[in-house]
Amino acid sequence: MRQIRLHDIAHGRSGDKGDTSNVCVYARRPEDYELIRRLVTVERVKAHFGDMVRGDIVRYEVPSLGGFNFVMHHALGGGATHSLRLDTLGKSMGSAFMRMVLEVEDD
Repeated sequence: MRQIRLHDIAHGRSGDKGDTSNVCVYARRPEDYELIRRLVTVERVKAHFGDMVRGDIVRYEVPSLGGFNFVMHHALGGGATHSLRLDTLGKSMGSAFMRMVLEVEDD
C-alpha cells in the first residue's frame, strides 16, 4: 500500500452558499473514476474534515463527467457573515478536500 493525495488523481471545483460548501471532484483519467468512487466516501470525507463540517454530507455521482459532487452542510461556521474563521469560502474547502490522503494498492 502507498499513500497519495486526492489531487494526484483528481481536480476539483468548489463554491459556497451560506453555510453550505460544495466541492466537485473530477477524475484526471477515466481509470481513476472507480478508485475515487471506492475510496472517497461520505464517511471518509467526514473523517477528513472532522468537526469543521457539522452537518450532513451528500455525495452525488456524475459518471458522465467522471466526477462527484459533495455537498457539505453546516461547513462554513455559519457562513461568511457569521463565522469567526479567517477564510470561510468554499474555495478553501476545495483546496483542503484535494489534500485528502488516500491509501492505494501498489501497482
